[in-house]
Amino acid sequence: MNPEEIEIILVEDNPDDAFFTKRAFKEANANNHIIHIKSGDEALDYFFDKLPILNETFTGKSKLILLDLMLPKVNGIEILTQLKANDFTRKIPVVILTSAHDDPMMRKALTLGAEGYIQKPVTYEGFLKVVTELSDRL
Repeated sequence: MNPEEIEIILVEDNPDDAFFTKRAFKEANANNHIIHIKSGDEALDYFFDKLPILNETFTGKSKLILLDLMLPKVNGIEILTQLKANDFTRKIPVVILTSAHDDPMMRKALTLGAEGYIQKPVTYEGFLKVVTELSDRL
């Protein structure tokens, strides 16, 4: 990862959604390094088992976590709860990815400190639009 890149951590179990997210960021010409994590337990391992390494990596760089709520083994709410309870990881912006229109889990995520949410588009063009708007804010 070069110094100008923004590291984005994508926690998404659906391979199609992950593919379209990465492709949309690339086509939006966003200078990002995307780390794809495929399950909730892997996300917790990544954030908390490797925290000393992450402390070096995260320092002074803009970061973002795109977090699906419906994950195998450990759901997004549990991940978000642990991220926001930790002094170091609570500073990382978390945006929820959801396919639901009005999901109680999504509302709970917002009360727990998520920065916002993106409703998963069903078309590639829609996904590209959302990712372009998100890239502009990083």
